[in-house]
Amino acid sequence: MRITPAIPSDLSRLLAFRTEAASWLSELGSDQWSRPYPADKLLATIEAGTVFMVRDGERTAGTITLTPDAEDGLWSVEELSEPSMFVNKLTVAREYAGNNLGGRLLDWAGDRAYQSSAKWLRLDAWTTNTALQRYYLDQDFQHVRTVLEGSAVNGGPRVSGWLAQRPARPADHGLTDETPRPQHIRG
Repeated sequence: MRITPAIPSDLSRLLAFRTEAASWLSELGSDQWSRPYPADKLLATIEAGTVFMVRDGERTAGTITLTPDAEDGLWSVEELSEPSMFVNKLTVAREYAGNNLGGRLLDWAGDRAYQSSAKWLRLDAWTTNTALQRYYLDQDFQHVRTVLEGSAVNGGPRVSGWLAQRPARPADHGLTDETPRPQHIRG
């Protein structure tokens, strides 16, 4: 399998991934990703070069967004002073579930963060999805805190504020990396 930057023509597949994942999560009793993600926002992240696709021949097996930009209101000023990369929208196609593709993508992201001179690989997860939180803990992330207030969307409570991090580190993720060399980030 190879990892490549997403391109605008991947937009429909990424939106379908999100719908597939939301349906699966709903079956598990979670409301995570129940609101449709705006296509224009997703296209902007693709065009910014922060969305990556795992391709297995002609099939898309997974996706991850990796950015040096934190979501507003989650991380403290002190934490933001440390060079970090942030994982968003990690999704694996259901047909590839159970093969540690998500773990390999996190390892790829941690390796890319390390190459970018980041100290941390950070993420936020759905506050009510304890299975997802446990998954990240099993992937060597450490829980930092849970932020419940300050959502920028509709003035309601924050739904994705379970914060975790692990050190950026080199990794043998087993993916053929066809992405451009990452740029160094500033802390």
